[in-house]
Parts: sequence; C-alpha cells; structure tokens
Amino acid sequence: MVGKTITRAQLGEAIYQEVGLSRNESVELLESVLSKMSTALARGETVKISSFGSFSVRQKGQRIGRNPKTGEEVPILPRKVLVFRPSQVLKSRINERKTPGMPS
Repeated sequence: MVGKTITRAQLGEAIYQEVGLSRNESVELLESVLSKMSTALARGETVKISSFGSFSVRQKGQRIGRNPKTGEEVPILPRKVLVFRPSQVLKSRINERKTPGMPS
C-alpha cells in the first residue's frame, strides 16, 4: 500500500472549495482550528471531533530499554505522548469494502 500525505495547503484548498471563503480566509480558519487543538492538548485536555475521533495526551513512565546494536540497557525517560482514538464511524468507514466500479 502506497501512503499519501495530505498537507495544510491541500486542507486549506479543500476548505476554500467547500465553504466558499477566500483562499486566505480558508488558510486562516485551518490555522485557527489547528492552533486551538494544539493549545488544548498542551493543557492536557482531550480534543473530541464527533464522528472522527479524539486526541489526548498520555503520560508514559520511565522504563528500561535496550540498545539494539550493543544490547546495552538504557533508561527511557518519562514523557508525554499524543494518542488518537478513532470513532466507530471512522473505523467503519475505513473498513468498508470497496465495490468494483464504485468511486472511492
């Protein structure tokens, strides 16, 4: 499977085409939404997007890892990680079967 990446520019263009704002307003709207999400996550809040999923920050504790090259034990420091949990709607949409002749 070959992965494709959707860029901020492409999202801004999609907003422009769907909503009818100017290109600059569309990019500003996208940046505003992403900024609000980032700020909320940095405060430790959960960001829920209905029918899409939720983003949250989880604290991981310190643990012992191993350098694969040397086999030496190395401590992995505690850190925060971003977690995404897809909604059931998104899961079912991703897993729906493609019917031959139907557009994707």
